Amino acid sequence: MAQPKRQRTSRREIYMTLRQMVLRLELPPGAALSENELAASLGVSRTPVREALILLAQEGLVQVFPQIGSFVSRVDPAQVADAQFLREAVELAALEDLPPELDPAVLKELRDNLERQQREDLGLEEFFELDEAFHQGLMRLSGHANAWTTVAAAKGHLDRARRLGLYENASPAVFADQHREIFDAVVAGDVTPARRAMRAHLRAVFSDIERIRARSPELFATDPSAVPVRRNVVVWE
Repeated sequence: MAQPKRQRTSRREIYMTLRQMVLRLELPPGAALSENELAASLGVSRTPVREALILLAQEGLVQVFPQIGSFVSRVDPAQVADAQFLREAVELAALEDLPPELDPAVLKELRDNLERQQREDLGLEEFFELDEAFHQGLMRLSGHANAWTTVAAAKGHLDRARRLGLYENASPAVFADQHREIFDAVVAGDVTPARRAMRAHLRAVFSDIERIRARSPELFATDPSAVPVRRNVVVWE
């Protein structure tokens, strides 16, 4: 009875590991995926890798082409826009629902978070984690922490675009300043400025996409029905 449970745990772990590798761009958009190579690098059999790729394909993070292979999906601007629409609607609504008395423990966490965002030696991936925690903390202030789970599950393409934007900007300082502006407005009880700052902050990803796509169009999907071409190697056109 114990063995099947370990198998399920292994499959879940492999799925989460590969998902994080895709979201963190360790497996970049358009990259070919080999079940054998992934299994060898993770020290598992091909079965949990294959099952993980199926789950990632259902999320739109992987594309499987019969007789050609599996690939990390290129960033789809349409799916980025859909996820952004959902996220913006939820986070702006949460700001409208802030209580008169804000939870002091959550406020302290957010202040500590903002201080860490200002560190000069802060890595981009560490900043991304602080960014996620900051927005999640604002949801907790409004009493809608559970809604973050729904948002997080829908924003795979968005998260990759946001990471590309971070690498494009090289420094997260501008985003940290935007977080401080939102937080100060929330603490002051100024909902309208907080919503305005949040909207501008969340929509910055669109201008990032346009800059990155102009330089590296191969990272983005232009035709959802496009299929890689097999020559001496499999390539995207």
